[in-house]
Amino acid sequence: MRDEDPRAQRRDATEGASGFTDLATGPFRIDRDRIAASPFFARLGGVTQVVSAGGSGLLHNRLTHSLKVAQVARAIAERICASSESAALADKLGGCDPDVAEAAALAHDLGHPPFGHLGEQTLDRIARHRFGLADGFEGNAQTFRILTTTDVRGPSAVGLDLTAAVRAAVLKYPWARLHFPDPHPAGLSVPPRGAAEPDNAPGTGSSKFSAYSTELDDFAEARAPFAGRVEDWQQTVEASVMDTADDIAYAIHDLQDFHRIGVLQHASVAAELGEWARHTREMSTVDDEDLTTEHRRPGYSLERLRRRLHAKDAWIVDDEAFADAVARVRAELVDDLLASVFDGSTEAEQATAAFSSRWTSRLVGGVLVVPSPPTRSGHVTLSPAQWHEVQVLKFVHRRFVLLRPDLALHQRGQASLVSMLVDALEAWLLDRDEIHRLPRRLHDLVELAHGEYAGLARTSPELLVGATGERVSGEDAVRGLARGRAVVDFVASLTDKQAVSLLDALSGRASQPWSDSFVL
Repeated sequence: MRDEDPRAQRRDATEGASGFTDLATGPFRIDRDRIAASPFFARLGGVTQVVSAGGSGLLHNRLTHSLKVAQVARAIAERICASSESAALADKLGGCDPDVAEAAALAHDLGHPPFGHLGEQTLDRIARHRFGLADGFEGNAQTFRILTTTDVRGPSAVGLDLTAAVRAAVLKYPWARLHFPDPHPAGLSVPPRGAAEPDNAPGTGSSKFSAYSTELDDFAEARAPFAGRVEDWQQTVEASVMDTADDIAYAIHDLQDFHRIGVLQHASVAAELGEWARHTREMSTVDDEDLTTEHRRPGYSLERLRRRLHAKDAWIVDDEAFADAVARVRAELVDDLLASVFDGSTEAEQATAAFSSRWTSRLVGGVLVVPSPPTRSGHVTLSPAQWHEVQVLKFVHRRFVLLRPDLALHQRGQASLVSMLVDALEAWLLDRDEIHRLPRRLHDLVELAHGEYAGLARTSPELLVGATGERVSGEDAVRGLARGRAVVDFVASLTDKQAVSLLDALSGRASQPWSDSFVL
């Protein structure tokens, strides 16, 4: 990559400022190293992937998940570069550098708050309804905010000063929640994945997005080198590589985890896939209402998945390919891996490793680069066979892990914990007698957010709107938004354990003073 290539340009061109030194020489390797050295990356070792590991080495956390996504992303990018036809197409679309794909994969979960997606949903609800933040909270947008704003390990001490290519590659959903770009992709006849409004919250904007209004300048600068190469609403090739790698890792490694701890049971999964396979024709005639009300009947949930794929992804879904995918997953997951209880033996470990290796190789081998993808796909996608297999693997995870009542009970408690922690921190910010003793990090985040919202009020007042769409103005309103964003930033930067311990301290339940310097 030539130094003058706009993909390699950083927001802050003063390399080496303040005595800052990078060990790597290539611009994208520098980015990878900065991400890997960030404390926001290190904290992922204490953040839930699906359920809290509780110190067990058997479950993935966000750090181990990110490392595996990076491994898969690099393999995909190298595979693309090794094919002259795919490499030429990728270059035409803006480029595909393995270092960029790997860096984006390492960074893609930096914004996930404590307790995984449950924490994300809770903070979004609080941000919108309590603090009036129209952007709410979104893990991908928080990742971009960390990389460009709240981390201070880059030479400018504002973000990491990453290249345009890597910043663009973390934009999994390259739009804001509302209004940007214009026209917004939510208005397309078939919106991209995540761009549409959630059915249960109309008027709130896209369900998934990758930038808050406070980071739109960095967003536009990162995407500028790709103008005319990909559509405004499309991922860059490297972002598409990262997204595909995330899907592959998620589909495989979480199943491994729950087989290891005995949650994923052979009998229930075998009954679901087996009944559907044996009665495919009969299943296709069951009323939609019956499928919903009797979803616990073996085979019914899988039939609902087949119909949902037809409704959302008609561009690729095929009944024969779906049936083949069910058969393959049944043979290799149910009849092979789950047929024996994981007992910690060498044989069990080898079987689990073989399952992971075999499936990763198969799915990476199905990666394609396409010149004109449909709106619900990126330029990097899976061939039809592998695409259907990923859908079935993810279905097994959702149906037999995520929907378990015991997990729901655990997560409801975690949601209450996040809400109480926000209450306590907001009360501290509003306590005039104690505001001078705020944690330094929270104080700095308030000052940062106030500067951002005050700047928007001066230069882009159309972006300064409340959660209900009304224009926000006045110093009191700006300070209110700044407090809300700072509290959300602060809570989102904690590990699971830090969140629990901090609430204990704020509630008077801790036996010793709080001493975590990263938080204070």
